[in-house]
Amino acid sequence: MAAHRPVEWVQAVVSRFDEQLPIKTGQQNTHTKVSTEHNKECLINISKYKFSLVISGLTTILKNVNNMRIFGEAAERNLYLSQLIILDTLEKCLAGQPKDTMRLDETMLVKQLLPEICHFLHTCREGNQHAAELRNSASGVLFSLSCNNFNAVFSRISTRLQELTVCSEDNVDVHDIELLQYINVDCAKLKRLLKETAFKFKALKKVAQLAVINSLEKAFWNWVENYPDEFTKLYQIPQTDMAECAEKLFDLVDGFAESTKRKAAVWPLQIILLILCPEIIQDISRDVVDENNMNKKLFLDSLRKALAGHGGSRQLTESAAIACVKLCKASTYINWEDNSVIFLLVQSMVVDLKNLLFNPSKPFSRGSQPADVDLMIDCLVSCFRISPHNNQHFKICLAQNSPSTFHYVLVNSLHRIITNSALDWWPKIDAVYCHSVELRNMFGETLHKAVQGYGAHPAVRMAPSLTFKEKVTSLKFKEKPTDLETRSYKYLLLSMVKLIHADPKLLLCNPRKQGPETQGSTAELITGLVQLVPQSHMPEIAQEAMEALLVLHQLDSIDLWNPDAPVETFWEISSQMLFYICKKLTSHQMLSSTEILKWLREILICRNKFLLKNKQADRSSCHFLFLYGVGCDVPSSGNTSQMSMDHEELLRTCTPGASVRRGKGNSSMDSTAGCSGTPPICRQAQTKLEVALYMFLWSPDTEAVLVAMSCFRHLCEEADIRCGVDEVSVHNFLPNYNTFMEFASVSNMMSTGRAALQKRVMALLRRIEHPTAGNTEAWEDTHAKWEQATKLILNYPKVKMEDGQAAESLHKTIVKRRMSHVSGGGSIDLSDTDSLQEWINMTGFLCALGGVCLQQRSNSGLATYSPPMGPVSERKGSMISVMSSEGNADTPVSKFMDRLLSLMVCNQEKVGLQIRTNVKDLVGLELSPALYPMLFNKLKNTISKFFDSQGQVLLTDTNTQFVEQTIAIMKNLLDNHTEGSSEHLGQASIETMMLNLVRYVRVLGNMVHAIQIKTKLCQLVEVMMARRDDLSFCQEMKFRNKMVEYLTDWVMGTSNQAADDDVKCLTRDLDQASMEAVVSLLAGLPLQPEEGDGVELMEAKSQLFLKYFTLFMNLLNDCSEVEDENAQTGGRKRGMSRRLASLRHCTVLAMSNLLNANVDSGLMHSIGLGYHKDLQTRATFMEVLTKILQQGTEFDTLAETVLADRFERLVELVTMMGDQGELPIAMALANVVPCSQWDELARVLVTLFDSRHLLYQLLWNMFSKEVELADSMQTLFRGNSLASKIMTFCFKVYGATYLQKLLDPLLRIVITSSDWQHVSFEVDPTRLEQSESLEENQRNLLQMTEKFFHAIISSSSEFPPQLRSVCHCLYQATCHSLLNKATVKEKKENKKSVVSQRFPQNSIGAVGSAMFLRFINPAIVSPYEAGILDKKPPPRIERGLKLMSKILQSIANHVLFTKEEHMRPFNDFVKSNFDAARRFFLDIASDCPTSDAVNHSLSFISDGNVLALHRLLWNNQEKIGQYLSSNRDHKAVGRRPFDKMATLLAYLGPPEHKPVADTHWSSLNLTSSKFEEFMTRHQVHEKEEFKALKTLSIFYQAGTSKAGNPIFYYVARRFKTGQINGDLLIYHVLLTLKPYYAKPYEIVVDLTHTGPSNRFKTDFLSKWFVVFPGFAYDNVSAVYVYNCNSWVREYTKYHERLLTGLKGSKRLIFIDCPGKLAEHIEHEQQKLPAATLALEEDLKVFHNALKLAHKDTKVSIKVGSTAVQVTSAERTKVLGQSVFLNDIYYASEIEEICLVDENQFTLTIANQGTPLTFMHQECEAIVQSIIHIRTRWELSQPDSIPQHTKIRPKDVPGTLLNIALLNLGSSDPSLRFPCVQNYITVKPLTVKLDLRCWTEEDMMFGTSTQ
Repeated sequence: MAAHRPVEWVQAVVSRFDEQLPIKTGQQNTHTKVSTEHNKECLINISKYKFSLVISGLTTILKNVNNMRIFGEAAERNLYLSQLIILDTLEKCLAGQPKDTMRLDETMLVKQLLPEICHFLHTCREGNQHAAELRNSASGVLFSLSCNNFNAVFSRISTRLQELTVCSEDNVDVHDIELLQYINVDCAKLKRLLKETAFKFKALKKVAQLAVINSLEKAFWNWVENYPDEFTKLYQIPQTDMAECAEKLFDLVDGFAESTKRKAAVWPLQIILLILCPEIIQDISRDVVDENNMNKKLFLDSLRKALAGHGGSRQLTESAAIACVKLCKASTYINWEDNSVIFLLVQSMVVDLKNLLFNPSKPFSRGSQPADVDLMIDCLVSCFRISPHNNQHFKICLAQNSPSTFHYVLVNSLHRIITNSALDWWPKIDAVYCHSVELRNMFGETLHKAVQGYGAHPAVRMAPSLTFKEKVTSLKFKEKPTDLETRSYKYLLLSMVKLIHADPKLLLCNPRKQGPETQGSTAELITGLVQLVPQSHMPEIAQEAMEALLVLHQLDSIDLWNPDAPVETFWEISSQMLFYICKKLTSHQMLSSTEILKWLREILICRNKFLLKNKQADRSSCHFLFLYGVGCDVPSSGNTSQMSMDHEELLRTCTPGASVRRGKGNSSMDSTAGCSGTPPICRQAQTKLEVALYMFLWSPDTEAVLVAMSCFRHLCEEADIRCGVDEVSVHNFLPNYNTFMEFASVSNMMSTGRAALQKRVMALLRRIEHPTAGNTEAWEDTHAKWEQATKLILNYPKVKMEDGQAAESLHKTIVKRRMSHVSGGGSIDLSDTDSLQEWINMTGFLCALGGVCLQQRSNSGLATYSPPMGPVSERKGSMISVMSSEGNADTPVSKFMDRLLSLMVCNQEKVGLQIRTNVKDLVGLELSPALYPMLFNKLKNTISKFFDSQGQVLLTDTNTQFVEQTIAIMKNLLDNHTEGSSEHLGQASIETMMLNLVRYVRVLGNMVHAIQIKTKLCQLVEVMMARRDDLSFCQEMKFRNKMVEYLTDWVMGTSNQAADDDVKCLTRDLDQASMEAVVSLLAGLPLQPEEGDGVELMEAKSQLFLKYFTLFMNLLNDCSEVEDENAQTGGRKRGMSRRLASLRHCTVLAMSNLLNANVDSGLMHSIGLGYHKDLQTRATFMEVLTKILQQGTEFDTLAETVLADRFERLVELVTMMGDQGELPIAMALANVVPCSQWDELARVLVTLFDSRHLLYQLLWNMFSKEVELADSMQTLFRGNSLASKIMTFCFKVYGATYLQKLLDPLLRIVITSSDWQHVSFEVDPTRLEQSESLEENQRNLLQMTEKFFHAIISSSSEFPPQLRSVCHCLYQATCHSLLNKATVKEKKENKKSVVSQRFPQNSIGAVGSAMFLRFINPAIVSPYEAGILDKKPPPRIERGLKLMSKILQSIANHVLFTKEEHMRPFNDFVKSNFDAARRFFLDIASDCPTSDAVNHSLSFISDGNVLALHRLLWNNQEKIGQYLSSNRDHKAVGRRPFDKMATLLAYLGPPEHKPVADTHWSSLNLTSSKFEEFMTRHQVHEKEEFKALKTLSIFYQAGTSKAGNPIFYYVARRFKTGQINGDLLIYHVLLTLKPYYAKPYEIVVDLTHTGPSNRFKTDFLSKWFVVFPGFAYDNVSAVYVYNCNSWVREYTKYHERLLTGLKGSKRLIFIDCPGKLAEHIEHEQQKLPAATLALEEDLKVFHNALKLAHKDTKVSIKVGSTAVQVTSAERTKVLGQSVFLNDIYYASEIEEICLVDENQFTLTIANQGTPLTFMHQECEAIVQSIIHIRTRWELSQPDSIPQHTKIRPKDVPGTLLNIALLNLGSSDPSLRFPCVQNYITVKPLTVKLDLRCWTEEDMMFGTSTQ
């Protein structure tokens, strides 16, 4: 476009420039600034080629903007900014105007642009606060315009002069004449101007003449300052024409100056005109003056006279001073070498001029004005340039007692000298360096006075003007008028800061001063400047201070801070500055914080340049490292030492003496610096800088965020430089170096939106791994601000304007936005989007960074599960709870999470929805993975509160909202594969939370919202299963089975009942989501039914399989019916068809997964579908069959040996060894089993591991753990730990024969030999008999001990190989552990010790000590109990054996007797046998025997150890899961072993109830009854009928009561009258009770759903009271009757005579809920049937119902998932006690339910003649609930229950092939295609099984003739 249609293209660019002006777009941000700047650059470049088009367009824009009507302060500011942008663009375009501009363009410029520019110059007066800037900008445009278009401008001026010659006195417009002040003037142009004015001057009116006089003077200075060479040349080669014009005008003006007033007005111009005439000046300097020049000489004489104060008029004196200053200033533009006579003229006046202007006692002033500072500055600068070494006037101005005006003049003069040095001969500032000290003192005092009075002076605006008073009074200050002095100090301070900016060396110079003094003065200077940066009431000073500090940080400036020790000084001072600024930034005390941050970035760049420069020179020293504090013991906490950073404190910490050693070349701090607990200042500075940068990341200002991110690069660069010098890792300085570099790289994303940028920031924050003082403090500070902001938001608008000061402190919205961090204001305005956005950003920041702060708090990586390897008292503080990641409730992170969860249901009127949405998204998508465990636990705890103590759902809108939010969060969290999420997801189980979510959502009903929540929950379950490998499940199979039960309840729930099409679509979506979730849950899931009533496990599994399979078949049929209906009615929407197809596919997948994982219990029920009469059903089954074959289903589970195989795999899994020799499952089991079961566990583990030849590995793991936890060698194996029990068991099992062979002969000699018959061994004098001799007894004891000891140490060859393994393993484990500990100690001590000589002795001592303590001595002390002797030895022998064991133990322990005085005589014997004992121990422990090649045969079903293992694993699988997920070895081991274990346990099902161990009953002589004798004689216990009865678990023992008695359970409903032989039951009960009934025991009678079919007939009932021994009845301490019902009440009435003994018995206790039972039996000890307990789950309870009968009774109706319970609200008498009755009716028993009216319904129950009638206010809800459970039951019932014989593995191929071939010829393609696939899949299977011959009969019946 630019090439083909240039005009349109240029116009488009101009139009875009116009549209993006602030007046059109509103307040500027970073993006719009960049865009505007880009547009400006573009136009400037285009103007070089299309000049007139651009200028014309800009002129039009300027016109339109000037004509705009605006209202309000913001609009006024935007207008001003727009005008400045346009004027600036115009100036730059005009400056680059091409030379070939046509004349026409020039005319156009004058016609259009010039009037607009004049408008600014003429109308922008003092009334406009932006007048000065706009006038300056407009004058710049005019200057550029006049460069190439002077004629046009001159023409306008000339025309105006002409007009002024003829106008009236009242109508004088001199504005155009004033243009002379702004135009570009060279020598030729000046001549034209002089000529023109000289020509017309006389005819002008007086006003116009004065305007010309004033303007020409300015034009002269424009020429001199812009073309100084031309002026210099004028004195080298005089120009006659210039002199003529000037002389002519001089004479005209001289004639005009008739009065004193006029003279005063024209003298400044006259001196200038005279300066333009060098020859005339030469002439009048002579003694004889030309007559024509006499008036000039007189003028000069008058000037001198007035200057000396003899003019007679103050006006003339002032005018003379001005004229003389002009003369001096002009003379400086002439080279001294030209020896111009003008210098003589200057010298003749300058002394008087100085005396006039610089008199402290009488300051120069004009009229009523206090001072003319510009005049004084011009004079001072000119005098310096004329005579730089004559500095008397400098000293006057520097004097402390001089007026502040003099100081101001001096500082500004110095600034001009530095910044304006255009001519070669002008002297440089170096000459003033000698005054540095005075200038620094002046700066210090001025700073103090200016800052001291700032409290009442919030804002200062500066503008150039003629006088100092004008500077103060012309502006709209908010100060009081009396504060003139304070204001003058502020101006002086600003000038001084500018001076430092211009030349820092001027104030840094320290001639002839020592290093520490130099550093002190530098520190004072920089500290003063740093204090000015946050001064919001002096914004211009603050900005200049920043610029000055930046200049001070340049390389050449830093070297001057302290040339003696530049690096140390740099670290000290720069770090203090950094610390102070960052502290202010983080406390949000700065308005323009983004600008300060940009400046800070530049400071960091300068710092790094300096470090890089000094890198090589300082490589030899360690000052970087030491100053930084690496290696010092610095506490890594967020509470960085908060220094009081006022002026004095800053100075004190920056100055030397305390921190830097004196003297040149020192490059390290004092040894005390930084290591005494307080971090060194540079570390504090870095911490504060990190805090500031972190906290800017949540700013709503995108620019601030990007700047902060870019600053991280410079932090990294500094670390790179430092680590290069100190040769340490960069991570020592910046632990999060890598993430910081990523922040820096992202900072280049200029075009990104605010939301995208924050998302990127949070992603990077989550990647921060290491907690540091910086990120911790940033998190905590942000959290405090977030809490404050949250309170304000929640209370808005209640507290909006309660506190006037707080509201005022926030200023306006713009100020808030620039502050960025509004939270500190005490009030919040939600109408300002930035306020809420900032809160959202803060929330995201806290979420993303919270994990690293949690890690810092805990000081340990993952929480570890405490291994209970010994009693709590013996452990060393290792008890960390499994889920300690939930954290202490008092930690900030925990508080934050709590508050965040409460905001999930925030209902704030204005922004509640926004808060809820953002919290949901941030927690779900941005939360640090390390916080997942805490989140899961807190969600779990919160949701658990939505249920009452009875488990009833507390349904409220808030709770529902929280549940919905939780579902969304969890789905986002699991869907979002955040980096590091896999590591943390598994640290807390979500099973309980997920189950509670489902339980809550189940009761929501079927409204649209409820259906949507259910659908989302199903989607969450699906996502959860997709992340299964990352999650932690404690009881996964049980959990998944329960979830399948719940979710299948929603399938086909309401989809057929819904009338509304939209609701139908929603319910179909729910069906789809439910089935997709069920598909994922069923994958590889063995069905785990609740304990059945009178049904064995496999049968219960089969029934459960059939329930689900039937439900899925019904769902498929439903899909088909709906499709048919749609086809008949002309078809529905395509969406519904797609839904049904997808649903059908999911259902088939679910059936496949169900059958695949449960072939053993499902195939025989489902195989018949292959022959079903309905082709659609048959086709579906073929599809399912094909899928399971493709999935590789194994049919081995159909074999009879499957149970044994599974037990074998269970043993393999427990004995499985990892790559590092670890035993994950075995060690987990060892760590979670309660100590009461350790004996059994020790037996199981030793037996099984030994059978696998892995005993050594078991012992190594156990002993290593024991040694690791032991405090010392003396406590090793002394406690009652599992390792000790394992060792004891090994000794007992494998050492019994050895002990018998070793000790039996020795003991028999001592007991039976005549030599030992009357010998005594008592050596304790207090226990000696009178006839005994102590010495003789000691000899006897020694003799016996020696005999035993030598026998023991001589038996090493007989020592059993298994025990050698035990000793060897113990020896190695102890050596290994001690060696590791020693190595760590050596490293700490940094010296070597004789480890090899010392530790083996200790290690072998541990072996001996344990062996004697656990093995030999117990057998010696108690030989009868050990089975070595047939009877107990006599007491004296027992005493001797006990004393001997003490001596032997001391030898083994390698210690002498010290405490027992009577044993000390044996110390010599003990000591003499140390080496012999050690040799024996080394002999039995130094080598490990080879494993026996013969495998131990284990029958995996009958072996009690394997069954015990099954029980231990089953009962502790949840704890094992928790241990494995939280253990520190989790990553190494993974979760696969646990998954395999959980699956195997699910297939095996629950273990049989194990009776409480009671080892004493066998020795009791219990009298057996005649009944028992009869049954035993007939070997009833061997009969199959009796074995089958035992499997029904009608009567069993499990657990103990609180009283410690064994508990027996009788489940009444499992006894079926007429089906079960009553005598067999009594015999079973008798055998079960027999081991216990000699002692007190208790019975729980479960009467749940007991009815006529479970009754005892009268004669049978009477038998129960006679067959047991009498004491068996007496020892029944309590009978707990659970769930008594109406039928039981009638039954007891009928048999009242028989039951008289029970009536009113205190031992009979009626229980109506598990909670009441817990009063007598601990919850974990209760073993009620699962089916009984399941009735209490997921109930909808309707209280205050009325059951109508002959006597109306109050009841509660409870509707569960499978049954309805009717519980009486009033007690009824049963057996003389008041009881609540609970009648239970299963869904299968409900025949009909009828709603009579809104308050009454009837219930018809099978086998009950009369319907039950109830009244209640919510009858409709009750009826709907009952209909639902009845419908669900019907859906899961097959039309007919198929009966199939058991299928064996070898039958499978034939059966499948038969089905395939049978259906292959079907006319239905949907049936035929799966058959082909099935055939292809089955054929390889048949080949593999080598089926050689198939007959036709085989094909028909699916059996092989082989």
